[in-house]
Amino acid sequence: MPRWKELPSELPERERQLIVQLRRLKDRSGWGLAALAARTGYSRSSWERYLNGKQPVPLAAVEKLAQVCGADPTPLLVLHEVAAEVRETRPAPASGERPAPGEPAAPGEPPAPAGPEPSPAGPEPAGSEPESEPSPAPEGRRAPRVVPVRYALPAAVVAAVVAAGLAFGGGLLAGGGGGDGDGRAAAARTYGPGRTYDCEFSRKDGGVYAGHSVSREVLLDTNASGRDVVEAQCLLRRHGFDPGAVDGLYGPSAKAAVRDFQTARKLVADGIVGPDTWGELRR
Repeated sequence: MPRWKELPSELPERERQLIVQLRRLKDRSGWGLAALAARTGYSRSSWERYLNGKQPVPLAAVEKLAQVCGADPTPLLVLHEVAAEVRETRPAPASGERPAPGEPAAPGEPPAPAGPEPSPAGPEPAGSEPESEPSPAPEGRRAPRVVPVRYALPAAVVAAVVAAGLAFGGGLLAGGGGGDGDGRAAAARTYGPGRTYDCEFSRKDGGVYAGHSVSREVLLDTNASGRDVVEAQCLLRRHGFDPGAVDGLYGPSAKAAVRDFQTARKLVADGIVGPDTWGELRR
C-alpha cells in the first residue's frame, strides 16, 4: 500500500470520505498515478491533486475511475453529490481571503478557477501536465459560470447509500461484514461518543477476529467510523497498543496506536489501516 499524505484538516468530512474511497479503489487496482492517468484521461498531476485533497474531484473523473477499476460507481457518485452539496453551502471566505479552487467567491459569484481539465474527446498522455490557466474575462465583463451536470440518482438510492454508507467511513466499496445476520445487526448500530463495544476474539481461517468485522482490505483513516474501526481498535488492544475507547471512531488516539503498531511491525508508519496493517493485526 502506498504511503498517502494526510488529508488537509480543513477538508469537509464528506469530501474526505470520498477521497478515502477513491484512494482505496486506486490501491486495490495496483496502478500508479501514471497508469491511472493513461486509463482515465486525467493527467498524473490532476490525480495527485484530487487524491491529496488539493482540488475537488470532478464528477466525470470519479465515474471514470470506477469504470476502469470495474467497481459499481453508484456509491462514489452519491458521495460526490453529498460532498458537492456541502461544498456549495459552506460560508464564503472572509474579506481579503482567496477562495479555494472550485469554491464560489460569494453567493451568486462564479467559482474560483480550479485549473483546466482534460477534454473528454480523448485521454491526456500519462505524465503530462495541465495546460496553462485560461485568460481572464475582459474587464467589465463577468466570466460565465460553469454549472456542473449532476449525476441524476433516485432519491431512494441517495437516502439508502448515505444512511448505510457515509456513517461508516470504511465500507462503501469493500465492506468488511461477513454478510450474515450478525453483520447486518452490526451495520445497523450507531457509532458515536459515549458508546463502547466488547471484543470477543476467535480464530478462524488462520486469522484472529474480534466479532465486529472480517475485513482485511478496508482503508481506515482519520474520521472514519463504524464496525471496521471497532474491529481494528480491538485488535490493537490485543497486540498491546492502546487505541483509547473502543467506540468505533478513528480519532487521534487510534491513529497514534496504529502508527506505533506499524513501527513495531516494520510497516510504513502512516497511521492508515490498509491491507498490510490488517494482515498484521489479524495475526
